[in-house]
Amino acid sequence: MPHDVTMPQLGMAQDAGRIVAWLKAPGEAVARGDALFEVETDKATMEVEAQCDGYLAAVCAAEGEDVPVGQVIARIADTPEDAGPGGEARDGPPSRAAGGEGDDENSLPDGTTVTMPQLGMAQDDGVLVSWQKAPGEALAADDILFEVETDKTTMEVPAGRSGFLAATLAEPGETVPVGATVAIISETAPASPVARSAARTPHPAARAPEPPAPGPGPAGTTDAGPVPARNVPPKATARGAAGTAPVPPGARVLASPKARSLALEEGLDLSRLAEAGHPQPFHAADLETLRSLAAPSATAAGQPADASRRLTAEIAADGFAPFADWASDNAGLDDRDALLAGLAAASLPIGGAGAIVIAVERFGETRAFEAPPGRQLSAVAATDAAPSLLLRDLRGTALTTVALGAEELPVLSIATKGAGLSITLECAPSQLDGTAAIRLLTEFAGRMEHPLRHLL
Repeated sequence: MPHDVTMPQLGMAQDAGRIVAWLKAPGEAVARGDALFEVETDKATMEVEAQCDGYLAAVCAAEGEDVPVGQVIARIADTPEDAGPGGEARDGPPSRAAGGEGDDENSLPDGTTVTMPQLGMAQDDGVLVSWQKAPGEALAADDILFEVETDKTTMEVPAGRSGFLAATLAEPGETVPVGATVAIISETAPASPVARSAARTPHPAARAPEPPAPGPGPAGTTDAGPVPARNVPPKATARGAAGTAPVPPGARVLASPKARSLALEEGLDLSRLAEAGHPQPFHAADLETLRSLAAPSATAAGQPADASRRLTAEIAADGFAPFADWASDNAGLDDRDALLAGLAAASLPIGGAGAIVIAVERFGETRAFEAPPGRQLSAVAATDAAPSLLLRDLRGTALTTVALGAEELPVLSIATKGAGLSITLECAPSQLDGTAAIRLLTEFAGRMEHPLRHLL
């Protein structure tokens, strides 16, 4: 199938890009990953790669021309014959207009369009997780307008301009191609704000899907059936609706960045909400429901609700002490409590999580430290914020193991045992599930034994 080449969005506030040069000639063979053209924005000039194999055809944007984000500027045909003489597509050049047959454009309010951003060069589409503003609501340029999820990340997208949200053209849970219009921001308050599905909004990057093969219909008839929307997952129901069907195991879970961050920090599994049929996308407020799911009154084996998890790991050598000396001499990192907190934070899952606070307790004195999203040890800093994990350093005491039971926070206790260390994790089932507890203890024990190896 021919592939449309569109003007990419290389920055969140980018509306258009200038074609600097075409690096392939019309009709020329291209391979996926070949540099196809150069584009210039306000901030950078970049080479844009071909996203598939084929032959360059239907080039309709000249060098030096400014092209709106998402507009089709060429096509990659499957064969030289499809490209036609001089690289022209056999069925004509791609349309440069957003409209199409049956598009009721007159029903859309006037204003500036907001498109699905391209968060990576290989990204073709994104899942609209949630709207943060309602149709008709006033906006500031820095206000978060919506959240989008790709294969690699979940991001909050700002409005980019002040005005009023005149139209939303995609619903939570829908997959929208890069460059497709998802909203319209008007200068004045709209008389009749519009909210519709992406399936009703034509856009330059959209291509009509091939209809399914005819099959037998009712009473022996043949019916091709409706054309399915492109990669659109089941639509999230309205929050609070009853009878939501559980999401199949392994299906993508839609959640805001804040909800993902808090769930990771607390060791909560968002898929449990999905399996219980709780409506998506999930937000921070939904974690209270998840916590209640994570703490049943009794397990299948009859375990009491107040039972705690206790895991212990032993390592042959304490690698932290020489590592702390090295960090002080070579990197100026003199606070050993901050280093401990950084190693503990790095043992927690990072994907999508924000900063996390670790408390270090030694000889009755407790200090809290905040580790940044990237978990860089050099950026760990003291804080007064409430911690998510307590690290109890018992080295220097006669204790070699602990069994105190679950506390308000998950607790990692470090004790000396021979030439090495004994590390115990205690937590309630509502704080960390089994998989998260095993991973945390394993990762932290490895970092305490070989800190330098875990920094590579």
